[in-house]
Amino acid sequence: MLLYVTLLGLHLLAAVYWVGGMAFAYMVLRPSAGELEPPVRLALWRRVFERFFPVVGGAIVLLLVTGLWMIADVFGGFSGLALYINLMMAIGIIMMLIFFHLVMAPWKRFKAAVDGSDWPAAARQLGQIRMIVGINLILGVITVVIGGTGHFW
Repeated sequence: MLLYVTLLGLHLLAAVYWVGGMAFAYMVLRPSAGELEPPVRLALWRRVFERFFPVVGGAIVLLLVTGLWMIADVFGGFSGLALYINLMMAIGIIMMLIFFHLVMAPWKRFKAAVDGSDWPAAARQLGQIRMIVGINLILGVITVVIGGTGHFW
């Protein structure tokens, strides 16, 4: 039982960090930074993402390790999983793929644009990042609701 509680606790903390971080960035930091001049605003976002994205990568690893461990050790493998666990896993994998796209394409272009002081290009990439984060935030909230209520379905 202690192993399950530990795995579930780590799994929940990783999910809360990722989804909560996106919610903070989208609903608090974005409107607050919007009033700043483009060079200051875009440089701020570069510093924020540079710190946030690697930790999200760690959260993703933790989510995968703890989730798969619980499936194998607690739930007896993939064959008998409840619908809500399958839904969480499917949406989580989609979110991970979206995140990896974000880091490999728009984030790299955004960094290069900010580093080169190309503010219009950086603003375009930030708009793309914002859209991708918005999609992942919606998927993350859905996943949290499924995870929190699914046991009662």
